Amino acid sequence: MTSGSERTGGLLIGLDVLVLFGAYLLALLTREMVGENVVSSRDHIQLLPLILSVQMLSLVASGAYIKKHLAKSKMTDDILVIVRSFLIALGVIFGLIFLFRMHYLSRGVLGLFALYAFVLLLVERVIIRKFSVASLLGHSQVALVIGCGGRGQRLVKSLQENPDLRIHVIGYVDRDKNKVGEKLMNVPVLGTIDDISQILGQNVIDEVIVAVPRSQLKDFEEIAFACEEQGVNFRFMADMFDLEVARMSLAHLGEIPLLTFEPVAHDEVALFLKRLLDIAAVLISLPIILPVFLVIAIMIKLDSRGPVFFVQERVGYRKRGFKMYKFRSMSTETTITQEELESMNEADGPIFKIANDPRVTKVGRFIRKTSLDELPQLINVLKGDMSLVGPRPMSLRDVNRFDRSIQRKRFSVRPGMTCLWQVSGRSNLNFDQWLALDLEYISRWSLGLDFKILLQTIPAVLAARGAV
Repeated sequence: MTSGSERTGGLLIGLDVLVLFGAYLLALLTREMVGENVVSSRDHIQLLPLILSVQMLSLVASGAYIKKHLAKSKMTDDILVIVRSFLIALGVIFGLIFLFRMHYLSRGVLGLFALYAFVLLLVERVIIRKFSVASLLGHSQVALVIGCGGRGQRLVKSLQENPDLRIHVIGYVDRDKNKVGEKLMNVPVLGTIDDISQILGQNVIDEVIVAVPRSQLKDFEEIAFACEEQGVNFRFMADMFDLEVARMSLAHLGEIPLLTFEPVAHDEVALFLKRLLDIAAVLISLPIILPVFLVIAIMIKLDSRGPVFFVQERVGYRKRGFKMYKFRSMSTETTITQEELESMNEADGPIFKIANDPRVTKVGRFIRKTSLDELPQLINVLKGDMSLVGPRPMSLRDVNRFDRSIQRKRFSVRPGMTCLWQVSGRSNLNFDQWLALDLEYISRWSLGLDFKILLQTIPAVLAARGAV
């Protein structure tokens, strides 16, 4: 079912782009009307795609289009979301102005743009609330639910709690004739499966929803034929396997329908924006990062013989292997192997950590403590092997020691340079806590959460919390 909030979310995105476009042009027109000659409209128009992109990304990151927010938010929530998004966007834009010395960009134009856009976005949302998409759909859909047990009542409760779906349940049909006449969730049991054709013929019903366990689906074909005969839509609850799935979707392979169960929902638009943010952040940081790369490379070469980079096979997205880059922190001349140090392992679970590893060089100890050894992973981010935020990629040695299947759920998303684990104690946490934080990140993922983690990573790295 496509909810009103989902349709409203799609409409809002399109309307927001138009509103922001209009607000920016209005800001330029206002500055010209007051006679500010230093403003070059041509230069500002050329920057319009950048301004709109940053502002739309900040709206997404602030949760402006999340289904839950759209369905249950209050006007004050909308105001807070919009204010938060403008603070983020203006911070990014002024940062770009400083970094790339775009002094020709008028602060007055930006201020007026923020003012006009804020007011227009609020007006737009008031109108959307008053004339919501759901209210334009005409009459409600009338549904008949097959099964009055736990699944059926859960479905009815969900429909009652989400009036934006505009689905009214007229009654239940159940296999147990003793249930006929009862009211469950204020909805009557109208009859048994044998009465399905009669009930469909005597009532205005738009759709039938099957809500019984898979063990009771033997009447499935009879119900489907009755719906087909009378032109009634036929649906069934797809959680028949009692799986905790994030999203289900229907696709066709030729003429064969396929129902897909996804344990982790992958919003293609949000993931695309995440990828763009990864690439943009790395490219923007290059003027600062490259000199640091050079200094660390020189320090490593002066401290010990061997290559600057350490390359190791790691397990990434969907358990596909990739070569991960780090600055080398260990001596290439040591004869001590990791197998010989296994008895000194201070970490529980499948991971390997020791605080005073004898193989680590002086420079290596410093760049590990400051997490500078991780900087070359920006190359992996550009290549697409990793993201800035995501569960840390693990070595083949560690993965082969996983003792629970749930540990492999972390491979359902792209690995990253930082995640909840890094900002919550790092090596001070045991493996179970680390895994729990990774799974929490996967279940809660949003662009806003990524932005929050990135901000928290800076003080965590500077304080060297949990680094070894």
